[in-house]
Amino acid sequence: MSTSQHPSTRRKGGRPARQRHAHASVAKRHTKSSANGATSRWSKHVNETSDAMDIESGVFKSGSAEAIARSLKESSLRSRRRKGTPFQSAMSMLNFYINRAGKNLPKTRRETLAKAKGKLREAFGRKP
Repeated sequence: MSTSQHPSTRRKGGRPARQRHAHASVAKRHTKSSANGATSRWSKHVNETSDAMDIESGVFKSGSAEAIARSLKESSLRSRRRKGTPFQSAMSMLNFYINRAGKNLPKTRRETLAKAKGKLREAFGRKP
């Protein structure tokens, strides 16, 4: 052991304490399976049970940014299941969808959704 490291920062195997559990068996624990073997979808559970607003089915599959922004605005104004302001809820749902899609979201869809953010700001009278 070098003199610059404190003895409490190293454990068995020479890894720092905060990394000693970073191996394959930990990753397996994070994947939940249901009785039929399919992985559970926590994001679906969040949408169904949280105070996330009720949105129109298929709203993010719409072709235009204007249609997405209009639908999110209407849903956020109508919904009783929200914690923040209608603008916060609508923007939150849009960001949630973008983040959950991750790298699987094609570049053209990502650009459309980014434009929808701007249109949503405009619809609520916010500065871009």
